[in-house]
Amino acid sequence: MTETLVFEAANEADTDRFGAALAAATPPGTTIALGGTLGAGKTRLVQAIAAACGVDRGEVVSPTFVLCQKYTGDRVIFHLDAYRIRDDDEFRELGPEEFFESAGLTIIEWAEKVIDCLPDERLALEIEVTGPTARRFTVTAVGNSLEGLVKALRQAIGQFPGR
Repeated sequence: MTETLVFEAANEADTDRFGAALAAATPPGTTIALGGTLGAGKTRLVQAIAAACGVDRGEVVSPTFVLCQKYTGDRVIFHLDAYRIRDDDEFRELGPEEFFESAGLTIIEWAEKVIDCLPDERLALEIEVTGPTARRFTVTAVGNSLEGLVKALRQAIGQFPGR
């Protein structure tokens, strides 16, 4: 059974709260496949997740041109961007299997461009712009091993009250 969660963020503080909840609820070794239009806030969400993991959010920049960034805080985060990737072979040259098999979080922006390269078990997260700083986050746990993640995320969101 596939579970889905929709989180409405009215502003950037809500996005930070959602990122903190994701960081708290997501088990080691999880791949998060981010989707959304240009400017939807994919990198902004990664900054919120990284900040919750003890990484200075100023270190977190879009890896559009370098394709992969690694951040180390309370946990390791591999931040990839498939926007400029031409095809699956080019993505595979980055060696993503090493990231997928690690205990770190692997977060891929524009993941829909390399969907055939992603692990069968992953968190799919779509971001929709609903206002100047408002976003709708739709999270779907893909695969059996992440079955309880949506429930854990719901609980984690409750632990990070709105500001």
